[in-house]
Amino acid sequence: MYLRESIEAYKRNDPAARSGWEIFFLYHGFRATVYYRIAHWFYLRNHKFIARWLSQRAKRKTGIEIHPAAKIGRRLVIDHGEGIVIGETVEIGDDCLLYQGVTLGGTGIAHGKRHPTLGNNVMVGSGAKVLGPFTVGDNARIAANAVVLREVPPNSTVVGVPGHVVRINGEKLDQVHTPDPIEQEIAALNERLEILESLL
Repeated sequence: MYLRESIEAYKRNDPAARSGWEIFFLYHGFRATVYYRIAHWFYLRNHKFIARWLSQRAKRKTGIEIHPAAKIGRRLVIDHGEGIVIGETVEIGDDCLLYQGVTLGGTGIAHGKRHPTLGNNVMVGSGAKVLGPFTVGDNARIAANAVVLREVPPNSTVVGVPGHVVRINGEKLDQVHTPDPIEQEIAALNERLEILESLL
């Protein structure tokens, strides 16, 4: 069941996917999640060395590192995937999409929950870093190369370094025409400066 619905999820999210066989044999993201499911099974049964061995083998073969203790929902799609890191206490909901270079990590060496929780239907763009023990709400979109260090509301779009919410309940994120919150703030400051200069 997991295999079939995961393959269908890849077909929905990747227009380059031509067949289920191609996804099964050639997609690193798909292979990494299969390895993860097996490693997680061993981890839950306290065979932690075997679980970690499997996760490291997957990392060498796919370039994707998923800790076997992470909790990942159904139909996760990892597009390209090279350089993805998913930490030990990460939780990922159903129908999420991660692009290459994403880090779901922590900000220190504290014990306990130290990695993010992604809700359902979350998209994380290429190179984005989501760091810390907070929640990214359902249907959120994180733009490429954003650095997210705090809670993200559901149905919102986050861009920038550090990440800023630029849209809530808006249209689906357009990776090409994403607004830059810092540029918008500088433009607003320039406008105010021009008004003040005209008053002097």
